[in-house]
Amino acid sequence: MIPAAVARLSRVWFPSGGIAASASEDAHSKLIRAGFLRQSNAGMFHVLPLGRRVQEKIEGLVARHMDESLAASRVSLSSLSAESLWERSGRLNKVASELFRLSDRRDVAYLLAPTHEEEITSLVARSVKSYKELPLRLYQITRKYRDEFRPRHGLLRGREFIMKDLYTFDNTAESALETYSEVRAVYDQIFSDMKLPVLAAKASSGDMGGNLSHEYHLPTPLGEDHVVSCSNCDYVVNEEIADALISEEAPSDSPLKTWRGITKDRTRLVNVWYPRWTQPRGGGELREVTQQDINMSAVKSVVPDLDAAVEDALPFWSAAIAPETKTATELVNVIDSRLPSSLVDSLSGLSPTIPSWPAELSPPTTPLPVSSCRGAGNDNGSLNLLRIRTGDICPQCSSGSLRVEKAMELGHAFFLGTRYSEPLGAMTTLPHAKRPSPMQMGCYGIGISRIMGAAAEYLADKTGLNWPLAIAPYSCVVVPGKDTSDSDALQVYHQISKVSGSASRFLDLVLDDRQRPLPWKLTDADLIGFPIIVLLGREWRTSKRVEVQCRRLGVKQSVEIADLPNTIENLHGAL
Repeated sequence: MIPAAVARLSRVWFPSGGIAASASEDAHSKLIRAGFLRQSNAGMFHVLPLGRRVQEKIEGLVARHMDESLAASRVSLSSLSAESLWERSGRLNKVASELFRLSDRRDVAYLLAPTHEEEITSLVARSVKSYKELPLRLYQITRKYRDEFRPRHGLLRGREFIMKDLYTFDNTAESALETYSEVRAVYDQIFSDMKLPVLAAKASSGDMGGNLSHEYHLPTPLGEDHVVSCSNCDYVVNEEIADALISEEAPSDSPLKTWRGITKDRTRLVNVWYPRWTQPRGGGELREVTQQDINMSAVKSVVPDLDAAVEDALPFWSAAIAPETKTATELVNVIDSRLPSSLVDSLSGLSPTIPSWPAELSPPTTPLPVSSCRGAGNDNGSLNLLRIRTGDICPQCSSGSLRVEKAMELGHAFFLGTRYSEPLGAMTTLPHAKRPSPMQMGCYGIGISRIMGAAAEYLADKTGLNWPLAIAPYSCVVVPGKDTSDSDALQVYHQISKVSGSASRFLDLVLDDRQRPLPWKLTDADLIGFPIIVLLGREWRTSKRVEVQCRRLGVKQSVEIADLPNTIENLHGAL
């Protein structure tokens, strides 16, 4: 009779094997080949049993901290949200391009929720009236939907994904900021439990609203953000809001370069002027500046409605100035502060010929207004249009040097204030107050499915996946060798299960009893990414010793069966 407590891979369906590895295989391809995922549509994936185990581990770890550390109550909100609610919050038109929209048989407009600020605020507004019911902390772990223009990198940028949302409601801004600090400390612990080296960076609140936010980034070459950190102080920010000191200057004879963009309404041509060469202040090697060095966030600080996704603006501008349309309204010159101030006058006073006008296009019959900006980019009035580089001076301490690295956002904390509670009527009346006041809100997200993809990407090597212990599908696999009896394998399995102490928290054993050759099973175990492999090989048959392998720690040792619990416990501590 097979003990019910024994987990066996023969009882788990995962279609591993049969897919050849490519020479440049990335972590997402390994997830497919190892049987964690299969693609259903562009940016959408079926999560198979092994992938589901990883997802459940992440969900469980996050939920435990929400329940125990923050005393938050778990809810499950509808995936459908009424467009009318998003119109009331003022957010519908701002994010319309990313929404999946639909109507019911009565032509009522709905959308598949990419996030739930409107719904949770409306729910609380209808349900909570007394200040005595606050603070309130509600969270969910659910599917979200976003019509990404270009889904890519598998789980890292999908159109359907799993997220944890925490929404907090407080009576005052002071208590809401205390909640914000408390949640941030819990987030630090969550990523510490996963053993992921996440950077907490101050960030822009964007379309979410509010005036304070932090992002949690995992450094990876596939990241779409750039995180800037100081070698000397606690300065860690998203590049979008970094206050760069201009540590380079343009040589006086440096030629100018121009990048051309266009506004989202296609009515204004934006000419970004910057030097072709820069060099460190005080001398040093010249550096050629390319289009990739332009900091689009700095440009958008001057032209907020710039469409940064457009790589070639001229076809759109050509249509805007065409005689049959004539929708063009203005030329905007954005000038880097390294360039001479005289450039502002020379550009602003010109009719739309050179240098403001693109040489590729014939000018319109009627000259367009021209505006130019060279300052007001940050607190000191300068406008640095070039990205921060590793080695630049820290603007906070002025003595440290900055490091810039690409990173993937795994979580985000927002202090929303009354951004949603005021328009949606989430109000309470405080003692001695003459009228109701809007609740102070915060929202805190963690990308569950994105963590799966990011952890796989960060830790995978040429051999296979390499999961953190806390979220691995199984923390330890027992692999019987040729001619090893099932009773021997179970003896080893049950001996490992005697692990005690902190290691028992993440111990998740499985027995690979599949009818496959031993070399195949070992290769598959490396591909799947089990943190620990226990092999009953040749030494087991001769001296009842097993081989314990841990690829990440470079461990491969022969162990007496009596010493197995202690060995596994030590490895758990190191992992």
